[in-house]
Amino acid sequence: MHLTGYVGLLFSLLAFLFLAGFAGFAAWTRKEEALTVLERGQLIAACGVILSTLILLVALTTRDYSFRYVYNNVDNALSFVYTLTALWGGREGSLLCWELIIALSGMIFVATPGYKSLGSDTKLVFWMFFLTVQGFFLLLLTGWSNPFIEIVPAPGDGRGLNPLLRNPGMIFHPPLLFAGFALYTIPACAALASSIAGEKKSWIKVVRNWNILSWVFLTAGIVLGAWWSYMELGWGGYWAWDPVENASLIPWFAGTAVLHTAIIESRRNALQRTNVFLMSLTFILCIFSTYLTRSGVIDSLHTFGASGVAQPLFWSMAVTLVVTLMVVFLSERQVQRSLSDFLSRQGLLVITAWFLLALGLVVTLGTMWPVISRLWTVSPMGLDAHFYNRVCLPFMALLVLLFCFCPWLGWKGGVRNMKGFIAVGVVLVVAFAGFYLSGMTNVLAALTAAAAVAALVSIGLLFALYPALRAMRQSWGAYGVHLGLVLLALGVAFSGPYKTEREVVLAQGESVAIGEFTVTYAGLQEDRNVGDIVARATATLAVSKDGRDVGVLKPDKRIYKNFPNQQFAEVGTIPSFGDELYATLLGLTEDNKASFKISVNPLVNWIWIGGTIMCLLAFLLLRRMPRPGEVR
Repeated sequence: MHLTGYVGLLFSLLAFLFLAGFAGFAAWTRKEEALTVLERGQLIAACGVILSTLILLVALTTRDYSFRYVYNNVDNALSFVYTLTALWGGREGSLLCWELIIALSGMIFVATPGYKSLGSDTKLVFWMFFLTVQGFFLLLLTGWSNPFIEIVPAPGDGRGLNPLLRNPGMIFHPPLLFAGFALYTIPACAALASSIAGEKKSWIKVVRNWNILSWVFLTAGIVLGAWWSYMELGWGGYWAWDPVENASLIPWFAGTAVLHTAIIESRRNALQRTNVFLMSLTFILCIFSTYLTRSGVIDSLHTFGASGVAQPLFWSMAVTLVVTLMVVFLSERQVQRSLSDFLSRQGLLVITAWFLLALGLVVTLGTMWPVISRLWTVSPMGLDAHFYNRVCLPFMALLVLLFCFCPWLGWKGGVRNMKGFIAVGVVLVVAFAGFYLSGMTNVLAALTAAAAVAALVSIGLLFALYPALRAMRQSWGAYGVHLGLVLLALGVAFSGPYKTEREVVLAQGESVAIGEFTVTYAGLQEDRNVGDIVARATATLAVSKDGRDVGVLKPDKRIYKNFPNQQFAEVGTIPSFGDELYATLLGLTEDNKASFKISVNPLVNWIWIGGTIMCLLAFLLLRRMPRPGEVR
């Protein structure tokens, strides 16, 4: 089976590379009859990837430890669910999942009306790029990250999945991220192909749904990752500005920017070259994400470990960037219209895109700072969360402010509804004064919260004053996504600066005051040999407020069978739409006391609620593409 799995990948590699070369030759000689070979070839070659993935999945579920990948990520006591999720829990498996999604998306795209509406020249160039990308990933999988390496003799048990990955977030977070990264391959290749071939049809409209789906999956993966960090790592936060976290956020900034500039191209036939560049840049940054997490160039909390993929990934980014710049600057200049001034809706869209790109650049420089600082020091240091908070939070506040007023501006300039514009401004000022005077003295947090309130009022007024908006599914989608962002910003504004946290050591029966709550250590329960858990200590903390019981926190500390030298914490929470209680058991003392980190996190759950709304309502933005010749 090892050989069969490897041969499946090798077959797909050779097939994709041959077909990519064939597509390039056909595009050069304009042999459109080659399209039939390419479309069927994509289907057949993708079958090799599917077969190899199934073999690895079977090896995982049957715990065939003769596969090194299975040995490294599964053990006999691991539950069936986490055995399945081990498919994307390691470096090799995650790359295989990424390539599998690209291959499947190619099979689907070829059957869509959008693909069929493209010209033959564009299709040929598209296949040249798309097949090359798949060939590259298979080169990694058959060379530096082979998931089918055999162990002889096969061990009787495996090392097991890292306990940090045994969380419900593991089921959805990684595949959603990989889906977002992989799906961006379609719009990026379509953008470059359309520009080279001089496609008359707007690629922005053709791959609009793919662009939105990529963004939705990437956003969902990031939000779930933040929730996973909050619930699993026990440090009480949701974003540590860890390089791996940043790795998924950087392409998100570029992908979100292109969603805004694409609106301008669709309506004004402007920013054509900008959109081609931004679309390709988003794809390059997805590769950059892989480079950060799998190259070992940056120390991180949860990297996949160093491997030999660093140089191939680096050179793939460099080559793609060069190709992109050549396409952008050398392609035929298309007729386009100029933009209106910045005090218009399209002007604010451009400013929003620039803000997002600036944020992406700041996060990239901060993440790469240990590498950059090696130029002048032998002791490079990374930047902590304070740097990102100081630089990024003002941008976030400005973005929410832009959204407050952007809908009230005319498309070509001026204010289209002065009463609504002024009403939102008044709400902003009153909300800021209210927050500040009530004790929210952090000006940036108060401004962000006030802007969030003004944005909520702005959305409500727009739907109340313009019945046409209520009748359009697209409007519900667009404003729904921004509603989610506003709620997320509100959660960040309160939960970050106004979190109350204490580390305490308590004897049984002792209490401590945290904010307005009283937390009493009620006792400790110890368990041994529960599944793959060798030892577990679970503390009980009774929580009350003003003499009234609020709930019970049950944080625990556990040791897993295959990780005897490490203790892993599971947090206890009392969920709330307001103040959420959060506790981590840090350890036990010799005199039978227990040490805890306990925090009160205000409005933290609005981050997850806002993120969920962003992802779900974005589906309302999808449009059915008319089939060629269909009249709508």
